[in-house]
Amino acid sequence: MSLKIFAGLFLLAACSSATQRGSTNGQLTGGASARLAVDQFLGAVKLRDLQAMSTVFGTNNGPARETMDRTELEKREIILACYFNNDSYRILGERSGQGGHREVSVELKKGNLIRATTFYAIRGPGDRWYIDNMDIAAVRDFCGNPGTSRAQ
Repeated sequence: MSLKIFAGLFLLAACSSATQRGSTNGQLTGGASARLAVDQFLGAVKLRDLQAMSTVFGTNNGPARETMDRTELEKREIILACYFNNDSYRILGERSGQGGHREVSVELKKGNLIRATTFYAIRGPGDRWYIDNMDIAAVRDFCGNPGTSRAQ
């Protein structure tokens, strides 16, 4: 009888841990696809929501908030929010990249500027996608240039 109970508890624990992969404290992290990860990231940038950014910014090991020092992560996110803040965006396409990455091409508009950039997403735990790199050089003039932002 105790063997059956042990086997049942083992199975229950295995099922529980399988549902937790790709989540943090019960909150699902990453995107269901590379494209959705970019959507989530840019949505969080627009809201200046560092917590939401940290759920999709990461590596094949999962969200950066689980693998990086919090202070360092927040500094990076503030910089990324400056560069990728936009008035609107549209996804231009997606293709396979190197090392298991998906490259998502995005057109960003800010004020009178329009720039095309690339986000690099990688599959992580729980079959979720995380943004682990992006082409900042393409949007370098979005950050710190008062002529690009609209009056608030």
